[in-house]
Amino acid sequence: MPKMTVEDLALKNKRVLMRVDFNVPIKDGKVGNDKRIREALPTIRHIIKNGGRLILMSHLGRPKGEKKPEFSLQPCALALSQYLGQPVAFVSDCIGDAVRSAVAQLKSGQVLLLENLRFYKAEEKNEASFAKQLAEWGDVYVNDAFGTAHRAHASTEGVTHYLQPSVAGFLMTKELDYLDKVIQAPQHPFVAILGGAKISGKIDVIQNLLPKVDRLIIGGGMVFTFLKAKGLEVGRSLVEEDRIAMARELLAAAGNKILLPQDCMVSSDYDIAAGRVADLRTVRVEDMPADGAGLDIGPASLKAFRGALSGARTVVWNGPMGVFEIQTTAQGTFLMAQELAQLTAQGAITVIGGGDSAAAAEKAGVADRISHISTGGGASLEYLEGKVLPGVAALTDR
Repeated sequence: MPKMTVEDLALKNKRVLMRVDFNVPIKDGKVGNDKRIREALPTIRHIIKNGGRLILMSHLGRPKGEKKPEFSLQPCALALSQYLGQPVAFVSDCIGDAVRSAVAQLKSGQVLLLENLRFYKAEEKNEASFAKQLAEWGDVYVNDAFGTAHRAHASTEGVTHYLQPSVAGFLMTKELDYLDKVIQAPQHPFVAILGGAKISGKIDVIQNLLPKVDRLIIGGGMVFTFLKAKGLEVGRSLVEEDRIAMARELLAAAGNKILLPQDCMVSSDYDIAAGRVADLRTVRVEDMPADGAGLDIGPASLKAFRGALSGARTVVWNGPMGVFEIQTTAQGTFLMAQELAQLTAQGAITVIGGGDSAAAAEKAGVADRISHISTGGGASLEYLEGKVLPGVAALTDR
């Protein structure tokens, strides 16, 4: 790790300002999926065990600079206190006199959670004055919010100009370690699996990974832009017309590295929003009906994909194979998740890049059998594109 980490700090009696990613679902005033809170626990426990006075800050949802009670982080304080077995103080602001008073009362080993950073527009605008006010609360800064590391916001980038050292937490370090294993030094055979709806969001990833991978498996809605680029009928399937030429260029540049589906599950009678799919049938990609839409990969594709994955030592996956939100069109995605779990058991390093793929692994019941599931879909995608993450670049060099 080229950046300093929380293990490099002397923490006793220090005010530790820590950016976490508690952007979790809240329903009826309670936390739904608390995975992101659990992921932050190792760093939190390390700081309080070593006598730090911990001030946590996070965003939640998109309140757009307005103080909206439904976006309050208060339920997270309660959820965290249950995991820690000690009270977690909460203050209903993130700057100002109320926070100053709460921070002053904080003793060694205690935890305080600030209110939603995005109640202020200055957070996303990375305004210097706001970042400076946040920096007042700490003697040192820890960023453990990988899911926001691709954004140069006041709490992820701006604050580091006023508070040094600025270091990575355990989760941030783990995320970067696994992604570096994929990008910098993968064991071969190295296979990437890319899915999701649109090719436009994955072009940079494809271009960055193509020279590194042995095979690149493509599924999901983006498949049909590639198939149309090959001159095939795609019916009513999702296609990005303005990306067809780009898809054709990628196929030409890839040689035999790119593996597209051989068949797909097609329906002519469906309503995705309502979760309804009727008349689902398997067709070869060369035989797509003009009135049908491809909603999942078929059994022949799955067999071919499994063949390409056989013996792989490194696998990275970002994006589902079909409409996985609906049970009948989720089988391709779930079976791919199970395949990754089996490869992990055989000693492969498997990395799932957050977002829908992470949700699919959870739904398939194999999340605990994957080497690493990223907590940040957008951040992991940008890292796979080869981009520098502002929240990481801003940390203090070792």
